[in-house]
Amino acid sequence: MSPEEYRESPDSGVVVALDNIRSAHNVGSVFRTCDAFKVDKLWLCGICATPPSAEIRKSALGAEESVPWEYSKSTLEVVGRLRSEGYTVVSVEQTVGSVSLNDFVPDRPDPGTGAGGRYAFIFGNEVDGVSQEVVDASDLTLEIPQFGTKHSLNVSVSVGVVLWHITNLRMNNH
Repeated sequence: MSPEEYRESPDSGVVVALDNIRSAHNVGSVFRTCDAFKVDKLWLCGICATPPSAEIRKSALGAEESVPWEYSKSTLEVVGRLRSEGYTVVSVEQTVGSVSLNDFVPDRPDPGTGAGGRYAFIFGNEVDGVSQEVVDASDLTLEIPQFGTKHSLNVSVSVGVVLWHITNLRMNNH
């Protein structure tokens, strides 16, 4: 699929927003993962690096040319905009009351109207995670179950785990 075909293909109902991701290599890896799972748009917020960038390109392998993206200084403003566009806003973060990814079953978009089943997944800074104000403004928080000693994953790995889970459930008609 060419970048043009990617952009013209039907929407998946999934967008990703990065909240202050420091590493341009992580941003590039997220571009590549978003391309793999046909994410509709990637929001780069706060201190995130933006294309054009040699570091992003090295990890993205050109996915920054296929995945539509936009920059915003404020993740919180993006959350408000996405909610007004009908997205369920989901912060991926370890919080009191977070839902285990194992227990999360996304709604599917209505095939006739495309309504419903639209999700915006927010992923946070490599050290601090999703900012508290963004978590508070989210509709829910998802937590990836982990069993080792670190209780954290690289942000680009987290994006891959969550997008694979969502895509797998939707493809198998959960």
